Amino acid sequence: MNPSTSLGPGEWARTIKPQNLGIANFLAFALLPLSGFATDIYLPSLPGMAADLQVSAVQVQFTITLFLISYGISQLFIGSFLDSYGRYSSGLVSLLVFTLSSILIAITNSIWMIYAMRVVQGITVGIVVAGKRAFFVDLYTGSKLKHYLGMFSIIWSTGPIIAPFVGGYLQTLYGWRANFWFLAVLGAALGIAEFFFSGETLPKRNSFQLKKVLGVYREILSHLPFVLGVTLLGLSYAMVMVCNMTAPFIIEHHLQFDAVTTGYCSLILGFAWMVGGFISKAVVHHGFFRKLFINIGLQALLIIAMMVAFRYVDNIYVLIAFAFGVHVGAGFTFNNYMTFSMTRFPQNAGVASGLTGGFTFLLVSAFSYGIISVLPAQDGNHLAISYGILSILVILVVALARRRTPVVH
Repeated sequence: MNPSTSLGPGEWARTIKPQNLGIANFLAFALLPLSGFATDIYLPSLPGMAADLQVSAVQVQFTITLFLISYGISQLFIGSFLDSYGRYSSGLVSLLVFTLSSILIAITNSIWMIYAMRVVQGITVGIVVAGKRAFFVDLYTGSKLKHYLGMFSIIWSTGPIIAPFVGGYLQTLYGWRANFWFLAVLGAALGIAEFFFSGETLPKRNSFQLKKVLGVYREILSHLPFVLGVTLLGLSYAMVMVCNMTAPFIIEHHLQFDAVTTGYCSLILGFAWMVGGFISKAVVHHGFFRKLFINIGLQALLIIAMMVAFRYVDNIYVLIAFAFGVHVGAGFTFNNYMTFSMTRFPQNAGVASGLTGGFTFLLVSAFSYGIISVLPAQDGNHLAISYGILSILVILVVALARRRTPVVH
C-alpha cells in the first residue's frame, strides 16, 4: 500500500495524504450505498409523486427503472474509463452532477425532466461506486484487501435498508420533494469531504484500447455459466425490486396505511435481504447446488403458501411475513451467485465486475418493470403471483446452470 505514490508529471497532482487515509477509507465505504439511497429513499413517496405530478403509478415507477438501466449500462464500460481518466476527479465531477440533478428533480413538475435526471443519476452513481470499488484494489493487497472486499455486500445493503425508512418520514413531514433535497445535501456533503480528505489512487494511467477490451468482453460473455449466474443475480434482485415498486401502493392505497408505515416495512424487508446474505456466508462450505436447490425449493413453497393465504386473509402482517421469507431466499441466491460470478475470471476481475454489476441491473430493470406493467400494484395476491413468475424462472435457470457447471469450488 502506498497512498502517496507519485503519478508523474502531467498526471493527477492530488493523491491521498497518509494522515487522511483512514478518513478516505471511511468515505469510500460511505459512498458504496449511494446507489441504494438513490433508488430506495423515495419508495414511500411513489404514491405521493404520482398524485402530485398527476401521472400514473407505472409512469412514476419508471423513474426507478430508468435509474437501474443507466446505472447498469454505465458499469459495463466504466472500468476502462476509470483506468484511463482516474477515480478521484471522475468521482468529484459525478458527485457534483448528481447533486445538481437531485436539485432539478426536487424543483420540477415535469415527469420528463425527472426521467432525464434519473438517467444522469444512474450514470454518475455508477462512476462513483465503481471508482470506490477500485479504490481498495489500488491501495491494498492480501488479507487486508480480502477483508475490505468481504465488507462490500454488507455495507452496500445498508442503503436499501435505511433509505426507505428515512424516506417515509420525509414524505410524511415534507412531501416527496424532500427526498431529493436530502440526496442533494448528501451528494454535496460527501463531495466536499472527498475534495478535502481523499485523492487519486490510480498509480498509472492506462490507454484505452478498444480492440483489447472488446476481446475480453467477448471471452467472458461466451462463458455460459457466467451468463447464467448473472441472470440469476438479476432474477433474485428483481424479486426485491418488484416488491419495492409495488408495496408502497399496496400499503398506502389498498391497505390504507401511511408513508411512515411503508418505510418501516421496507426496513424490515431490507433486513431480510441481509439475513439471506449472512446465511449464505454461514453455509459457504456446503455443496453449492445442493444448498441452492434447497433454498429455491423452500422459497417456491413459501410463495405458493402466500398465494393461498391471500385468498382468505389480506392484511399488512401477512404481506410482510411472506415477503420477508421470500427476500431471505433471494438474498441467499444472490450472495452465492455474486461470489460465483466475480471469481470466474480472476485475470480480468475489473471487466468481470463491471459486466456482473451492469447486466445484473439491466436484467433487474427488465424483469421488474415488465412484471409490474402486466401485474399492477393492486394487492398482496398480485405480488405473490409476481414472485411466482420470478421463482419459476429462477428454478429453470438454476437447473440449466447445474447441467452446464458440474463442479463449483
